[in-house]
Amino acid sequence: MKLLIIGGTVFLGRAAVEHALEQGHEITLFNRGQSNADLFPEVEQLHGNRDGGLDPLIGRTYDVCLDTCGYFPRIVKASAQLLKCSVDRYAFVSSLSVYGEPSAEGTDEDGVLATLDDPTIEEVTEETYGPLKALCEAEVTASFGDRVLLIRPGLIVGPHDPTDRFTYWPWRAAQGGQILAPGRPDRPIQFIDVRDLAAWIVNMLESGETGVYNTASSPGDLTMQTLLRTCCEMSDKDTEPVWMDDAFLTEHEVGPWIELPLWIPEDEPIARGFFDFRTDHAIVKGLTFRPLEDTVRATMEWSLTRPDDHEWRGGLKKERERELLAEWLRRT
Repeated sequence: MKLLIIGGTVFLGRAAVEHALEQGHEITLFNRGQSNADLFPEVEQLHGNRDGGLDPLIGRTYDVCLDTCGYFPRIVKASAQLLKCSVDRYAFVSSLSVYGEPSAEGTDEDGVLATLDDPTIEEVTEETYGPLKALCEAEVTASFGDRVLLIRPGLIVGPHDPTDRFTYWPWRAAQGGQILAPGRPDRPIQFIDVRDLAAWIVNMLESGETGVYNTASSPGDLTMQTLLRTCCEMSDKDTEPVWMDDAFLTEHEVGPWIELPLWIPEDEPIARGFFDFRTDHAIVKGLTFRPLEDTVRATMEWSLTRPDDHEWRGGLKKERERELLAEWLRRT
């Protein structure tokens, strides 16, 4: 398979390249050459800019384009239109955030998509991210029709995750001591290991598949308690989760999702169905999930290779966690 990957050196793109190389595919990367530029010296790399700098792709043909980093419909439209006559299929990595109101009964691929009052906006925020991804999907489909594979992942986790939204928990367990554990212990959560997602995407491209797929762990398979217990078991330090309820965390203005990853107060409207997306369509097509222990161990080991002064993009600051633990234990 002759595969063009837009991106290819950061997180999911990186994992997709690694798996595609293992499968013996011919790969070309198109990116700015700014992130992890020393990766994959054996792979052809074209450098340009998606916003007005697509000329290096003119006149080239590929079996499939995998777009791992499209966020604005105007820019995605440009690459889709340029490639529609020179690429057989276009695979676009979207997000479960495209669904405007996830159903508590489980949202499948026919769920209602989010919209924007101003579809020309080009600023990614919590409110615009999902609707912009939905608009990007529409642009790809407008150019490629039924030759499109739309991939809607939930939270992608594992080694080399630049967001820190999952990495915080394995890393925190590796530090030992009492760990602030949020909300109801048996509350379900959903995510997917980047290596499982990358392998499935490449397999789908090999098989010539198209369509729309939610990609995350099966709803109900994972809980916050399962995750933290596994993190503690993988650590070589003495660790103890201290569970705090939503009311306490909200009272102390703890920030959901980013400051305290994987936590959203259950009375928030967005929480309805947030960890209950249907993924059986992708599972029927071969999506599998490695053991949680594998994901936690690999993420923990990678997190411990980063410098001590790493600037975390997610997770509680040490002082903040200590203050909250002290106040909770004082009350209880």
